[in-house]
Amino acid sequence: MKLSILDQSPISLNHTAKDALNESLKLAQAGEVLGYTRYWVTEHHYLPGLASSAPEVILSYIGANTNTIRIGSGAVLLPHYKPFKVAEIYNTLATLFPNRIDIGIGRASGGSAEVTNALSDNFLQNVYKMPSLVKDLLHFLDDDFPVEHDYSKISASPIPEVSPAPWLLGTSKKSALLAAENGIAYVFGQFMSDNDGPSIIQEYLDAFTPRKQGQTAQVIVTVSIICAETTEKAEEISLSALIWELQKAKGEGLRGVPSIQEAKQYKLDNREKDTFNNMRKNVIIGNPQEVKQKLVELQATYKADEIMLSTITYSAEDRRNSYKLIANELLDNN
Repeated sequence: MKLSILDQSPISLNHTAKDALNESLKLAQAGEVLGYTRYWVTEHHYLPGLASSAPEVILSYIGANTNTIRIGSGAVLLPHYKPFKVAEIYNTLATLFPNRIDIGIGRASGGSAEVTNALSDNFLQNVYKMPSLVKDLLHFLDDDFPVEHDYSKISASPIPEVSPAPWLLGTSKKSALLAAENGIAYVFGQFMSDNDGPSIIQEYLDAFTPRKQGQTAQVIVTVSIICAETTEKAEEISLSALIWELQKAKGEGLRGVPSIQEAKQYKLDNREKDTFNNMRKNVIIGNPQEVKQKLVELQATYKADEIMLSTITYSAEDRRNSYKLIANELLDNN
């Protein structure tokens, strides 16, 4: 089984954004040693508790301090940006770190309405233009606009020897079909969706049209997961992230991911208890053997080539340990 890391660069209570970004580097380095295939960083804007507003900058830092693990975005929120500039950024990364760069593409806003307006004009119109934005980006990455196209006279330089590998992220049939139509690998965000993922992925597989000779469909499923030596410890560790989600919904999570002790002291009303239990169902929590069984079942159910793991804990050590325990169970070189 191939496993990868999705990192949101969470900021824990009483820690700084710099602490979070340094821990992101440590996680990427640990993932490389453990045999994870890729390390991706998310793009979020003005979400207190997350330090991942500029993934391209973080990737420069990660790339310069790792050697082999693939690195990329999860995802570039394309409606905010011009495809030409995005291609320039990721071509530059691919020039600096040859044959290691992925470019995940998404259509979400990544923040509030105010943040969306601060980032870009006409965001909603650009969401509707997502199919053409994706096609333009792919042409810039491949440097192959048709000669009759206005952009055929320009290139998103520097042109790397190996272009960034494009992936489309989504949770819907629409995103799956857009990926299939363009011959792009697809990432289904299981951890943030109640949709029927297996049927959506089957739609992608059935409709996939290679854009290059020999290209095949590829599927990653992203899950939220916390592993510890015992089930009880994993359940305890998971409280920080789950309670933080509840706090954010009430505007109370501005200081970052709470400690386990603070999470235990948080009083849930009846409505919050229902919300908590529903969120809990969407997270894989357990000891290494339990987690292994669930991931093997999930891979088979989703027909996934790879599973990407997203883990948020208060303690950076607990987070790295979770990835280590899972690697020891599932990765061949451990």
